[in-house]
Amino acid sequence: MVLAGAGSGKTRVITYRIAYLINEQGIAPHNILALTFTNKAAGEMRHRVDALLHQGNSSGLWIGTFHSIFARLLRNYIELIGYNRNFSIFDTDDSKSLIRQSMADLNISVDSVPVNTVQGMISRAKNSFILPVEFHRNASEYNQQKASLVYELYTRKLKENNALDFDDLLIKPIELFNAHPEVLNELQDSFRYIMIDEYQDTNRAQYLVAKMLGAKHRNIFVVGDDAQSIYSWRGADISNILNFQDDYNDALTFKLVENYRSTGNILKAANSVIGRNLRQIKKELVSNRDDGEPLTLIEAYNERNEAERVGAQIFTLRQKQGYEFRSFAVFYRTNAQSRVVEDVMRQNKIPYRLFGSVSFYKRKEIKDAVAYLRFILNERDSESLLRIINFPPRKIGDVSISKLREFAEERDISLYDAIIRADEGGFPARLVNALTSFSSVIEALKGLAVNGTVYEVLTELFNLTSIPLLLQAENTPESLARHENLQELLSMARDFSDHNPDAGSLGDFLENISLASDYEETQDSDNYVSLMTVHAAKGLEFPVVFITGLEERLFPLHCYEPEELEEERRLFYVAMTRAQEKIFLSWAQSRYQYGQLHHSLPSMFISEIDSSIVQTEGGGFLSDRSAKERPASGLSSMSRGYQQKITIPSGPTEMTKPSRPALREGVMVHHALFGPGVVLDVQGTGIKQKVKITFRNAGEKTLMVQYANLKIQ
Repeated sequence: MVLAGAGSGKTRVITYRIAYLINEQGIAPHNILALTFTNKAAGEMRHRVDALLHQGNSSGLWIGTFHSIFARLLRNYIELIGYNRNFSIFDTDDSKSLIRQSMADLNISVDSVPVNTVQGMISRAKNSFILPVEFHRNASEYNQQKASLVYELYTRKLKENNALDFDDLLIKPIELFNAHPEVLNELQDSFRYIMIDEYQDTNRAQYLVAKMLGAKHRNIFVVGDDAQSIYSWRGADISNILNFQDDYNDALTFKLVENYRSTGNILKAANSVIGRNLRQIKKELVSNRDDGEPLTLIEAYNERNEAERVGAQIFTLRQKQGYEFRSFAVFYRTNAQSRVVEDVMRQNKIPYRLFGSVSFYKRKEIKDAVAYLRFILNERDSESLLRIINFPPRKIGDVSISKLREFAEERDISLYDAIIRADEGGFPARLVNALTSFSSVIEALKGLAVNGTVYEVLTELFNLTSIPLLLQAENTPESLARHENLQELLSMARDFSDHNPDAGSLGDFLENISLASDYEETQDSDNYVSLMTVHAAKGLEFPVVFITGLEERLFPLHCYEPEELEEERRLFYVAMTRAQEKIFLSWAQSRYQYGQLHHSLPSMFISEIDSSIVQTEGGGFLSDRSAKERPASGLSSMSRGYQQKITIPSGPTEMTKPSRPALREGVMVHHALFGPGVVLDVQGTGIKQKVKITFRNAGEKTLMVQYANLKIQ
């Protein structure tokens, strides 16, 4: 096992080993299997190997993604487990369609359990190598029980179609090897040298196949970095790399810790943060460069001010140090955070490009919500009408819309008037009821828009259509991200309403959005600032990196379990180790979330960095501040799991003077129901004393101290 730290030349390790085996050891290329995760990585690996081989030809060498290699193997052997070798591979849409058919056959309504939810559950089960029987046996709650029935029927239907989905490409080899050991034995002799890239990202199924193939000759060579394991939400299991030495107790482990990318101070900061994790293989990166500049902390008063100060720093560095726009990257924890950054970039004419996502205003859920608002303002807007008439689904299909158009033309009325007068058109009762339901939503919103604020209109839209609730119910990473985007639109509406109490009409709001969405982010030049989530940044590097939104419950994001907090810390580590020369850390004292203005606390991660290498925008170092003034100093103690607690007296009698440490702003507390939190404000004294607390899991609460039974940490 090679533990290749960030920036240590990981890809070079595998390519040079392949070349060494072939050129120096005389190993036949067809005896080498190299597995990676993306077609791009596989292509780059093959290109590098070709350049290193004496013959310059990697013909016969098995290099590819897990999915492509296993599909190739299955073509040769799948007839042994009841499939034709010309099997189809269903993509996500094909899979979703077959799941929908299975649900219909089982009389499971897609309204009660969304198709995406079922698909996600089945995919996660397959990646963990949980087959239908086991999944059904362990299904406890309603959605799981329904999904278990679908999983079983869906599996049968796939076989009837002589088809595999993407996840089957990982689990069918295991089924094949278990049923036909002679095939496994043949492949073990063929693949005598197995190499796996990004081993920390393997899931259970990938781990099992690799272990089975390597069991005979025990010549398995993995490269990865447990500190960069950030994909548990899509099935990656960090235990695979952490337990490698247990699986192969005679294995050799090498640590590549010399970093060729970042300055000494950047690595010192990254090491100090990741060192807090308990589940890790200890190592510390060292730089082959000088210490470089300290990190800079931006402390803004709200998210717009944060984005503006990021923009100001970009201008300053360009003017004073000659950086190009391409030298800068702005990272954030969630896609929804891009909105305000995009707005500020456009307003200041800073060229930018989003990676791993589309521009905020071009995202489907945002365009859907905005189409509702546009139609409320202008009922002759037929494009918006057609976009929203069946969203959320109302069973108003293309055929019904075509008949509505004919009815409108016959009566010489608008399409919306035809909807309102649908009972005159001789349409089926079901369609009339659906159209009436739609028009009642529109009329209610039109009435509210006359005197209500933009925020009130958008809030009522979400209440009447339940669009955010439907996305939450799907409970997939994609649907939850879309839900976050809608909440960001709501926050934008609240901000607009709060700052334009007299002139903030719905028309003005939509005009701002139109101007913003008209901006073309992809420039003719490649000289632009890169905007992306931290997940999208893995594998990249930039001279200057801004890590924004470093606030509790945002980064780290709603951590409920120690394992989740450790993955958030690894994600922060990934963000820092993308930087070559300079890091800016930023947080905002308040931020609109879910349409409400919330006070924020700085992320515990800030306090986990050595304060002697973090300076403020004014130039002073955090180490020069008193402990009370430093950001998140109380939160870092929670991350270390300090157990000392002091009980605050409770009961109906007058409180005596509390023992130190007393309740005050910034103090860490623990509540039996709400868990850990930080005091924002203390009001009053004695039996009437109240305390406002932001809890890590439960948000902001105001409690009577005498009944709260708080424990100070």
